[in-house]
Amino acid sequence: FNPLTRIIAGKRLVVVDDSIVRGTTTPRVVSLLKKAGAAEVHLRICAPPIRYPCFFGVDMASRWELIAARKTVPEIQEHLSADSLGYLSLDGLIRAVGLPRDTFCLACFTGAYPTPVQIEMDKLALEVLPKEEPSEIHL
Repeated sequence: FNPLTRIIAGKRLVVVDDSIVRGTTTPRVVSLLKKAGAAEVHLRICAPPIRYPCFFGVDMASRWELIAARKTVPEIQEHLSADSLGYLSLDGLIRAVGLPRDTFCLACFTGAYPTPVQIEMDKLALEVLPKEEPSEIHL
């Protein structure tokens, strides 16, 4: 990221991002913008808070590494050093997609998985299996 100070200085900025997962990148971006002279930095996130890991294709860490699983929206705003923070609501996301609610998975937002899962399973549990014959592996 290379903020252009001559464009940013003294301005009120609205930064739009697709999501906040762990909350590790966004504070650096906000800090860079403020160091470049932004008067205010407001964040708008195009998804609801991600509170639960995905077990169906998105490589996420454990639940407690997800910032929204540990903090409220005001606490996340403070952690990010943003002047304001707004997430798209779950209903807003569903309206934006334009499909019936039951046609896609919302588990990372709601914790309601379409099939039973072990929420606290470490993501490496299946990646670091003992070197046994497949018929002998017991989970």
